[in-house]
Amino acid sequence: MDPIRVLIADDHALMRDGLRRILSMMPDVEVAGEAATGEEAIEKAVSMLPDVILMDIQMPGMNGIEATRRILRAIPRIGVIIVSVFADDDLVFAMMRAGARGYVLKEADDEELMRAVRGVARGEASFSPAVAARLIDFFRHLNAPRSLAAADVFPELTAREGEILSLIAQGRTNQAIAETLFLSEKTVRNYASNIFDKLQVATRAEAIIRARDAGLR
Repeated sequence: MDPIRVLIADDHALMRDGLRRILSMMPDVEVAGEAATGEEAIEKAVSMLPDVILMDIQMPGMNGIEATRRILRAIPRIGVIIVSVFADDDLVFAMMRAGARGYVLKEADDEELMRAVRGVARGEASFSPAVAARLIDFFRHLNAPRSLAAADVFPELTAREGEILSLIAQGRTNQAIAETLFLSEKTVRNYASNIFDKLQVATRAEAIIRARDAGLR
């Protein structure tokens, strides 16, 4: 059986070395090449026709999202696995829309990456447990019966901002909200800042008062 040919696309040489080391332990895998930019990833994907690409998101010039989109537009059969330190909802769904079939966090162990490479090469989807949990949580909330929601009383808020405002109204800290929604604390702070701007309040306490006066608990 032919080996699974993998292209590594990451702008950090140490990360590429680490991924190459893991792949070298897989007798059924061959490293087809490496790329340090999104543009180089596209060029090598077209010339080398790998089975799987391990794609970083943040690279100089073209990012991994756009590179993935262009590669799969040209060669749909390639399985792209995102390997990233970031796991917030916007990036996960952006990469899924671009056509990626896997999303592995850089903190994952060797076995998880190996499973992802073999699974995606077979045409399967493969996500780190933390990313899979976020997807499940998103669709669970999407299909859940709706009670009074922040978006109902504050239409200027997005669905995610409304969800975070509801948790703020419950008195939860940014850290607790981040853990509940599988977001980074920095992402929650950014959402909270946008919420305060849209509600025209200066402090968290004012936001809580506005939310509770509107019936959120």
